[in-house]
Amino acid sequence: MKTWCWRILGGLLLLLTLLAAYLLLAPVPVNPVAWQATPFTGYAPPHARNEQLAALQLIRIGAETGPEHIALGPDGWLYAAVSSGAILRMQPDGSQQETWVNTGGRVLGFAFDAHGNLIAADAYRGLLQISPERQISVLLDQVDGTPLLYADAVVVARDGKIYLSDASQRFGAREYGGTFQASVLDILEHSSTGRIIEYDPVSRQAHVIADQICFANGIALSQDEQSLFVAETGEYRVWKIALHAPVLHLKNKADRKRAQPVLRDLPGYPDNLMRGLDGRIWVGLAKPRGAAIDGMADKPWLRSITLRLPRFLWPVPPAYGHVLAFDENGKIQRDLQDPSGKYPETTGVTETPERLYIQSLHAQGIGWMPNPARRR
Repeated sequence: MKTWCWRILGGLLLLLTLLAAYLLLAPVPVNPVAWQATPFTGYAPPHARNEQLAALQLIRIGAETGPEHIALGPDGWLYAAVSSGAILRMQPDGSQQETWVNTGGRVLGFAFDAHGNLIAADAYRGLLQISPERQISVLLDQVDGTPLLYADAVVVARDGKIYLSDASQRFGAREYGGTFQASVLDILEHSSTGRIIEYDPVSRQAHVIADQICFANGIALSQDEQSLFVAETGEYRVWKIALHAPVLHLKNKADRKRAQPVLRDLPGYPDNLMRGLDGRIWVGLAKPRGAAIDGMADKPWLRSITLRLPRFLWPVPPAYGHVLAFDENGKIQRDLQDPSGKYPETTGVTETPERLYIQSLHAQGIGWMPNPARRR
């Protein structure tokens, strides 16, 4: 073989060696943990594939994007938290839009208390209170000496207590490139550091009520407010946990006797939980499940290699619109889908008698449709 052929071959071997060394040894921000993925039964009843979400209408929100959380305020106006850190306010039909406030962070969930304050879970800043006069104050940014890295969802009980999900103690939204990238890292690592926190605004004391959750996401109170529903995004399920009990460690088999998975083996990643009408609870599935990710569940080394690839090669599932409603026993009552994913990352649903408003992490408007359950 000619000398130049040997040189080319040697150069290719060197490049392949360097590439292999990079894929195996280059540092990554995660330390993946092996886990066992639950069986995925596909889009079968009660989640049979359909297109009932495909005909969404859109409320334009100008240059804003990502109406991640939407709620009706006590004043009858519609509020929406968007990517810029703003909370928009508008009439229920989308008219008279204004930027009501900007927190300088990224609000992912909010609720109103009995005094009309907007209580916000800001992924960058922690638990915030925004008064009707639009004054912002930080209620909580650490618990037991550990910072809130990824405040995600919040609900306010009738007695005034506030419940908050801190999605990850490993990957803060600010430090790791934003809410979406930090969530991908946390779910790929699967170290289950998410937690649920109770905060008493009277005593200003906070404590953890549940932890060891793989990306603690949406939360909703039961109607009797004795239990809390919690979306565990990384393991495709929704828990029902008892309040006013010792701290629950959900990876501890003994503690699981005091917690019940009301939804499991979901066909996507559950995100926001929102109380609807007639006892319903709505959940949005931000992304569909992917065989590639499930196949890597027990192969931590392979997940490390994945993160050494360019970001466009990460195994992020495609867009697929999917929201569903269930009762407090986990019975599915509604299942609305759009396989085209035209309205991306359907993170939740806000239900009024007239409309369903569809929340999204990245959409350029607020999706809505007439409420199919409305009385005629």
